[in-house]
Amino acid sequence: MNDLCIDNNTLKIISPGERNTDSGPDFINARIQIGATIWAGNIEIHSNSSDWYKHGHEKSKSYDNIILHVVYNQDINVLRLNNELMPTLELKDKIKPEVYGCYESFLASNSWIPCQNQIKKVRELILKDWMEHLVIERLEKKTLIIKDSLLLNKHDWQQTFYQHLARNFGFKLNAEPFELLAKYLPMNFLAKHKDQLIQIEAMLFGQAGMLESSFLDDYPKKLNEEYKFLKNKFSLNPIDGHLWKFLRLRPYNFPTIRISQFANLIHKSNGLFSKIIEAKDINELEKLFDVSCSEYWMNHFQFDKPSKKSEKKIGKQTIHLIIINTIVPFLFLYGQEKNEERFIDKALQILENTNAENNSIIQKWKQTGIEIKSALETQALIELKNNYCNHKKCLNCRIGNDLLMRFNS
Repeated sequence: MNDLCIDNNTLKIISPGERNTDSGPDFINARIQIGATIWAGNIEIHSNSSDWYKHGHEKSKSYDNIILHVVYNQDINVLRLNNELMPTLELKDKIKPEVYGCYESFLASNSWIPCQNQIKKVRELILKDWMEHLVIERLEKKTLIIKDSLLLNKHDWQQTFYQHLARNFGFKLNAEPFELLAKYLPMNFLAKHKDQLIQIEAMLFGQAGMLESSFLDDYPKKLNEEYKFLKNKFSLNPIDGHLWKFLRLRPYNFPTIRISQFANLIHKSNGLFSKIIEAKDINELEKLFDVSCSEYWMNHFQFDKPSKKSEKKIGKQTIHLIIINTIVPFLFLYGQEKNEERFIDKALQILENTNAENNSIIQKWKQTGIEIKSALETQALIELKNNYCNHKKCLNCRIGNDLLMRFNS
């Protein structure tokens, strides 16, 4: 970009630097050229140049190394601490008033999303393109956590997947204790007893801290006996049973039910991660997770507390949440780490073939008139709402840009 500063020197933006999300100047580590001189430092942006003084920047040393002040309106001259004139770029005669007015309306908006009244005007191609970008952006963020786990697990994909899958079985309220359970009970211990469901359940319930009581029913008594033997064999230490939450949960989501389903999944699926990698489509993935609880839990939700008999299979909606939040990010990262594009493509294809999620964010998006067909779109829209709309980053959003450009044509 070549332009004129307020003092008529030629300005060239070599690099705008990085957006600063913490306190201090808006952009840091920028490089510009004013006349023949190259400057390195920070850039501050305001609507009016007088905002510099309204915000008290003249009193802060962190603003003393500003190399460029970008403003819409130069209403007063701004001076450095040494009384030198601050290099300033005024944009008023470079941006149409209608464009600036539209952008200001976004910033001032109290609607659920800043462009709520205009979003229906966005071109379908722009929206589709932006969705594809956003879903990749969301997956990149999700895989950062998996990368950290992989490093801690010495690049053991099976163990890392097992831990993240366990966390997903706990959903929001019991995610932490479920993940902790998986860390306190390595996958290879369970694998040594994969043919004996009662022993898998004993290790899981025991390590969950749920076998500390005296029981009336034969099933928990048997689990307790098995766990005592296995605890000694593997030198196990259980987590605190008080970590598990039952309040405000539907009984079908009780951690007891989820642990039994998790045990049955491990018992049924030898080499689960390998099977997921090899799965051709969402139908094969759904079959892998088509498991229920053990017989005892058909008429119980908690130990020693009988209930009306009911089958407690993992529901299709739950399976889809596991696919979206665990399987897809793992496939995506596996493709990146192994440099195999087919796994990345498969991850995106699975999202495209998975039903759209139905949560409070998606329900609000539907009210804006956006047509939503798949989990790929719901994941993209969650990313858009949380990381763009909530922070009014309209200039970084292709939807915002498309709407602003309508006033610039």
